[in-house]
Amino acid sequence: MTPLVLIPGMMCDARMWGRIDTDLAVPVIHHIPTDADTMSALAELFLADAPPRFALAGLSMGGILAMEILRQAPDRVTRLALLDTNPRAENVAVQARRAPQIARALAGDLEGVMRQDMKPNYLASGPKKAAILDLCMDMALTLGPEVFARQSRALRDRPDQQATLAGFKGPALVLMGVEDRLCPLDRHQLMHDLMPQSQLLIISGAAHLPPLEQPDATLRALRDWLA
Repeated sequence: MTPLVLIPGMMCDARMWGRIDTDLAVPVIHHIPTDADTMSALAELFLADAPPRFALAGLSMGGILAMEILRQAPDRVTRLALLDTNPRAENVAVQARRAPQIARALAGDLEGVMRQDMKPNYLASGPKKAAILDLCMDMALTLGPEVFARQSRALRDRPDQQATLAGFKGPALVLMGVEDRLCPLDRHQLMHDLMPQSQLLIISGAAHLPPLEQPDATLRALRDWLA
């Protein structure tokens, strides 16, 4: 059976996927990109140890890395799910914010960077919001400032992947939370247009982290994509 690789968002680990890995009827491999500071190198490190062929799902930074993996090894990716992500290179305004964030994190204020600059943009309002934000903080602090710096540089310098997606013909899912402000609808519509065989699914009651905010709806979508 072809395994499924799950790649979480920036400063997240396997906990970002909630119970999804235990509720899918396929072998699941979690990959946490921590050991390089370019998308190209992160993809090379992953591919060196990955199965010969695999389904691939990534959220946010995980989706960006998934696109680079697809670019480097299109024959190894059997199907692709992109959640709350962006196929474009990073815009100049966001790039400009990276260096001060990296400096603060490396100087000992990773928690402050996450609390002030990132966590407020993650989630829709709801009864689970505080607990999910606490989990996000714990994941970030567990990974630490050096990983934050490497992942930030990889995101800052990433290439545009529109041509990569246009060349993919396998089963594809494009999924987002309706309230996602980090990766809004136009990015997902673009990915759907580049892969007209894909399903575009917008999850209500969620923003940037549907696997934690709306786990049942996200699980159903992934099951349908894998069927």
